[in-house]
Amino acid sequence: MPTKSPVAPGPRTHGGSRTESTAPGLEERTSGEVTVVDPAMVKRAVSAAALGNAMEWFDFGVYSYIAVTLGHVFFPSGNPTAQLLSTFGAFAAAFLVRPLGGMFFGPLGDRIGRQKVLAITMIMMAVGTFAIGLIPSYASIGVGAPILLLAARLVQGFSTGGEYGGASTFIAEYAPDKKRGFLGSWLEFGTLAGYVGGAGLVTLMTALLSTDALNSWGWRIPFLIAGPMGIIGLYLRMRLEETPAFARLEQEARTKEKERREAEKRIGIREMIFGQWRAMLLCVGLVLVFNVTDYMLLSYMPSYLTSELKYDATHGLLVVLAVMVLMMCVQPFMGRLTDRVGRRPVIAAGCAGFLLLSVPALLLIRQGSLFAIGLGMAALGLLLVCFTASMPSALPALFPTKVRYGSLSIGFNISVSLFGGTTPLVVTALIGATGNRMMPAYYMMAAAVIGGIAVLLMSESARKPLPGSPPAVETQAEARELIRASRGGTGAGSVG
Repeated sequence: MPTKSPVAPGPRTHGGSRTESTAPGLEERTSGEVTVVDPAMVKRAVSAAALGNAMEWFDFGVYSYIAVTLGHVFFPSGNPTAQLLSTFGAFAAAFLVRPLGGMFFGPLGDRIGRQKVLAITMIMMAVGTFAIGLIPSYASIGVGAPILLLAARLVQGFSTGGEYGGASTFIAEYAPDKKRGFLGSWLEFGTLAGYVGGAGLVTLMTALLSTDALNSWGWRIPFLIAGPMGIIGLYLRMRLEETPAFARLEQEARTKEKERREAEKRIGIREMIFGQWRAMLLCVGLVLVFNVTDYMLLSYMPSYLTSELKYDATHGLLVVLAVMVLMMCVQPFMGRLTDRVGRRPVIAAGCAGFLLLSVPALLLIRQGSLFAIGLGMAALGLLLVCFTASMPSALPALFPTKVRYGSLSIGFNISVSLFGGTTPLVVTALIGATGNRMMPAYYMMAAAVIGGIAVLLMSESARKPLPGSPPAVETQAEARELIRASRGGTGAGSVG
């Protein structure tokens, strides 16, 4: 049963009342507060956040896999290459506005609350995707069709700028310290599920519908599905209370109104970037290795198999979908592992793996047989899970509560826009300039080096409270144990 407030001074009973605590050590360290999370609320928070991420990547999968059809519908130039480039140009435009979305929604989330902003981004994402399914074709309204497509993509990109940073912050601030990795891993589970759902639906429709049916009306179906998905996601997010960490910050601000106003004046974009410059650089480095490898495997490799290796397109797409299903199966277990051994060892293992195995894996893929391609892709996919399972809990722990949403959103989206989203374009250009088809492996190795440096410089955050937040536990017994540990002088910095 949800508590009346996510935060309480001292241990809280399930009904919302508080037990007395007289542990001076704990009070000094946490202002007398230990957050006892509500399991039902945590499940709803994880579900609502993961669904938003799934919706973003459902659109990503649909748009990527149906790009050729969209080229015929919106950019009928008669030149297939020009059509595809125009379609992906509209797709890339969303990446250009993501940092702007992060700069807008991130600070807003730190000012008015995570839950409110995540509800807004959910609405915008659903409206943008749903709108694409309603846009008339170029044959119907002419140049207005691609303009409307671009406008819808810009709405999606702007809202996405506030989605990942907010969703990972939301889960991290709700999760008990000892399970933050496991619960955070479900955010990327949603990513994979959304991509598999979108790409799988398009693959199924392509197999069942004729080309004429797909071009005339079939392509609209995946985008129109976003409407009901958005309503479900909005319902889940509107049922949530604010996160414990933000509620605590807001509660303190209400008792110190003058200090709150002064703090709000000081905490702007400049403070979120330059006031957290070290954490921001670490965030950019970690997101770089995460997203370069992510976009390389999930977005570029299908094109690499068909354009560079002349592999059958349908089989190539199915191999990628199978790898993503494998990643989904491993994801929660790897998230739990990060809680046991730490985020740094798991991320470091991923960086080392890409540094040492990128070339062998690509050589396997270049062998051309289904078994070799599957084995090479599976190896890269399992290495990628080291990042997908760790980042949702590691990245929010880089920043204090008062700027967490904003700083994380800005750093994440700048890195994604500069390095992640450009990966297919840069690698294609490198292959064209050098003629070396091993460039994807070298590019991943370079990203792994940068990620490895970031891992060396970051602090371990597993089983520890988030910066600026009190310890978060699951039960009253754990809260009492923290108090006893405080009395004994062992501190309250970690749980479990």
